[in-house]
Amino acid sequence: MENIDVLVLRTLRDWRLAGQRAMLVTVVRTWGSSPRPVGSTMALCENGAVVGSVSGGCIEDDLIYRYTQANAMPTGIPQFAKYGVSADEAHRFGLPCGGTLELLLEFDPDATLLVKLVKCLEAGQLMERTVHLPDGKVTQITAASPALLSVNALELVNTFGPEYRMLLIGAGQLSEYLATMAIFSGFAVTVCDPREEYRGAWNVSAARVLSDMPDDVVQAFKPDRRSCVVALTHDPKLDDLALLEALKSDAFYVGAIGSRRNAQLRKRRMVEHFDQTAQTLANLRGPIGIYIGSKTPPEIAVSVMAEVLAVKNGVPLPRDMAVGPAKDEQAVAHFDTDVPVCGAPMA
Repeated sequence: MENIDVLVLRTLRDWRLAGQRAMLVTVVRTWGSSPRPVGSTMALCENGAVVGSVSGGCIEDDLIYRYTQANAMPTGIPQFAKYGVSADEAHRFGLPCGGTLELLLEFDPDATLLVKLVKCLEAGQLMERTVHLPDGKVTQITAASPALLSVNALELVNTFGPEYRMLLIGAGQLSEYLATMAIFSGFAVTVCDPREEYRGAWNVSAARVLSDMPDDVVQAFKPDRRSCVVALTHDPKLDDLALLEALKSDAFYVGAIGSRRNAQLRKRRMVEHFDQTAQTLANLRGPIGIYIGSKTPPEIAVSVMAEVLAVKNGVPLPRDMAVGPAKDEQAVAHFDTDVPVCGAPMA
């Protein structure tokens, strides 16, 4: 599944190029709990088709009812709409208790500008889109860095980014599960493995598969702040150089599979053979994942994907969810139980 913003804008572009009336809806403010964050978008066609979302479904239904009746969709400047102001409305629209959200409705966005915007996003550019509210005029420029949506009485500024990307080193079974989860989470996935026997068994068609050496692939991949690199081969000849290249980049997540002992040995190798320091290796994650007692490849993939998403979303993970500390605490808990050891009598 591709990045939802790109999907919304591409679909809206196609509707407008086909001469259909349509509107772009953006969540611009929320109060209390809300089902979708600020910046979320959806597009609504005059025939009732919807892509994207701004709630759990009830607000979408109301927008469809209001704006797809005969001649019901306005023209002209953007309008604000607020939902959930009262307890009755919150209940009616399925909002959490106390939840309120405000939407900006843009009617019949310019198809030419949408074509340019989608083309830039598909080329991997970060784009800033500004809507001048008094007259609805839209300007689009390349953005230097990601930014949160901002809105005032004069303008709405929303930054649209290219897809998040994941580069996996190794094409084994665990990589297949992790790639599948990343794809339906909106990541574009690239898999690198120079070993033909692993590439030949690869079974996730939506992921791009490369056969070059991993460190060369990382250089060509050019990880940015919307990229993560995960090494899954357990082979230092493949993982180590690729990880070192990734650590030089702006990737938001760089990690490698393995036990705590293997993670310590990996860092020791990098210090002894590649002139690394504790500081240069500070962003290298390992063991990767959150601790959920995983033993099977699909459960390990769930664990790793959960950690990747938490880091992407800026959510600090509690210490008891980190693999190393959690295992230590579990070992202490087992050691402290009143179970006899090796048949020894209890005191």
